[in-house]
Amino acid sequence: MEITQKYINELTYKITGACIEVHKIVGPGLFENVYHECLKKEFDLLEIKYQSELEIPFNYKDKIIACKVKCDFLIENQIVLEIKSTSDFNNFHRAQTMNYMNLLKVPKAILVNFNVNNLYHEGHETFVSRYFANLK
Repeated sequence: MEITQKYINELTYKITGACIEVHKIVGPGLFENVYHECLKKEFDLLEIKYQSELEIPFNYKDKIIACKVKCDFLIENQIVLEIKSTSDFNNFHRAQTMNYMNLLKVPKAILVNFNVNNLYHEGHETFVSRYFANLK
C-alpha cells in the first residue's frame, strides 16, 4: 500500500472517531490509563494496527541513549497518538507530541485530551511533520 496524504488523513479521521467513541461511552474525568485501555479495545474492534507505549530510541551524537521515551500509541507506523486527561493542554504536551512525531519520523501526530465535555471541538489537536509534505 502506498502511503499518501489522503491515506494519512483518512487514518486520522478513524483514530479521531475511535477517541470520540471511547469518550462518548466513558466520559471525562478518569485517569489516562482507563482511556488508553479502552482505545486499545476500540482499535482492535476497528482492526487498526497499533503499538502501545512504544519506547522510542533516542539518539545523541550518533549514540543510542538508554532512556525511557515512550509514546502512548504509534498507529499503523504512521501517526503518533498521545493521550491526556488534564484540565487543558499546555505547551509541554504539544512539544512532547511533536518530539515523538519527529523522533519516529512519521507524518502526523494527534494530541487528545479526554477530560473535556466535547472531544471533537475542544479535546484534540493535530500536527504534521515535514514527512507529511513529502507524501503525494
